[in-house]
Amino acid sequence: MKSMIITLIVILVAVLLAFNFFSNSTRDMDKSMNISPAEFKEKVKTESGVVIDVRTDDEYNNGHLAIADHQFNLLDGEFESKLDSLNKNKTYYLYCRSGNRSGQAARLMKKNGFKNVYNAGGFGNLAAEGFETK
Repeated sequence: MKSMIITLIVILVAVLLAFNFFSNSTRDMDKSMNISPAEFKEKVKTESGVVIDVRTDDEYNNGHLAIADHQFNLLDGEFESKLDSLNKNKTYYLYCRSGNRSGQAARLMKKNGFKNVYNAGGFGNLAAEGFETK
């Protein structure tokens, strides 16, 4: 009985350590992917890349960044299939309304083998930073 309790404790500790490791890895990845509008402005000057608006068609049509190369709606169920048309070695800058969907999209792209993906945040903040809009 005593050895069974010790075994269960060891298994529980191992599971908790594994959970903590993967949780921290995801947080670290998010930190390295998330950039402020000011950082985005500087980065596009030195590291050209593909700018993707991940908002809905209506949101995009009501105003988007002039430098947007694509509009891939994260919520339409086809986002992942559209990634097949992209070069995984290029740099990608994503934005949405608030930075939430673009963060999700950035994590999805990383999971699918894209190397340089940045979540530039929300459209309103980017426009306020001086990015030209259409």
